[in-house]
Amino acid sequence: MIGELLKAEEVTPSWLTERLHEAGHDGVEVKGFSSTAIGTGQLGKCIRYKLEIEGGDPDTPPSLVGKFPSDDPTSRQTGVILQNYIKEVTFYRELQSRLSISTPHCYYAAIDGAGPDFALLLEDLAPAEQGDQIVGCSPSVARAAVLELVGLHAPSWCDAELRGKPWLGEPNEATIQLVRGLYSAQLPGFLDRYGDRLAPDEIAIIEGVAGSRGPPFDLLGDPFSLTHVDYRLDNLMITSTGSPPRVTAVDWQSITLGNPMTDVAYFLGSGLVAEDRRTVEKGLVAEYHAELRKNGVEKYDWDRCWEHYRRGVFSGLVVTVVASMMVQQTERGDEMFTTLAKRHSGHAIDLGSDEYF
Repeated sequence: MIGELLKAEEVTPSWLTERLHEAGHDGVEVKGFSSTAIGTGQLGKCIRYKLEIEGGDPDTPPSLVGKFPSDDPTSRQTGVILQNYIKEVTFYRELQSRLSISTPHCYYAAIDGAGPDFALLLEDLAPAEQGDQIVGCSPSVARAAVLELVGLHAPSWCDAELRGKPWLGEPNEATIQLVRGLYSAQLPGFLDRYGDRLAPDEIAIIEGVAGSRGPPFDLLGDPFSLTHVDYRLDNLMITSTGSPPRVTAVDWQSITLGNPMTDVAYFLGSGLVAEDRRTVEKGLVAEYHAELRKNGVEKYDWDRCWEHYRRGVFSGLVVTVVASMMVQQTERGDEMFTTLAKRHSGHAIDLGSDEYF
């Protein structure tokens, strides 16, 4: 144990009882629990704790989810270098309460410096199911996910108080050169690993990003907001039984300041198969724009919104190329990164977004 910071193997019934008491469940006692690994996170590991409880109230959760750093040394190092661990912990500590986007309730958030050692105890969102990045989603789920982003972007729209936080970061000359350097350094290995699965025009657009003087290497401009950065199906918990579906965003390890349309373009480019995306994307972006206006965002006209959306399609390629080379390689990971590379490059090709290079 590092101070009060527990590692995964150090969680006890008494510690879980204390966390529930802090959340207002005064009469409960956790007598024991079973634990099961869940998800396929690249940087962290998640464990579901099914609780054996005594007392409590009708709202006492029967299970909780703990999140801890990956056991893989490469993934742990990546989480520190890219500030993923400190970003997520600080999101729950400082930002969650000011936003209206659906997120899991946080019972505990602690980190040792910038990591890699950290611990989160979160609401178990079951029976909601994790989205499947490889399969993709329906247009109705895509609509719910895009409209949920308004709850992240509108409350933080052009908020100057968010500027200058080292852990949060923002695009400036130094960070842009860092990201550009990471992309260029990882690109040869990425193409060596995945190039034979990609079409020539897909490879050309992926290579073109490295030399771009425009997106995705833009300075922070107007507008800006909090951005999730990795807002995709694997990082969403979805309840599809209702109408509309309910979507809750998890994995806040990459949050930063940026143009809000990068989140929208990233999600639609990664989550929908090309045929569905081409049919519904403009309508979904228009609905998102209308909801921004309903939530107090003014002086952001449709033409600027659509241009920023077209510029935002390259953000997914940066995440795909860099992340694929900096986390533990797995069979599912290879399939997922191939899918992302094809969808994001195809998105850029469809929209002619290379005109902004």
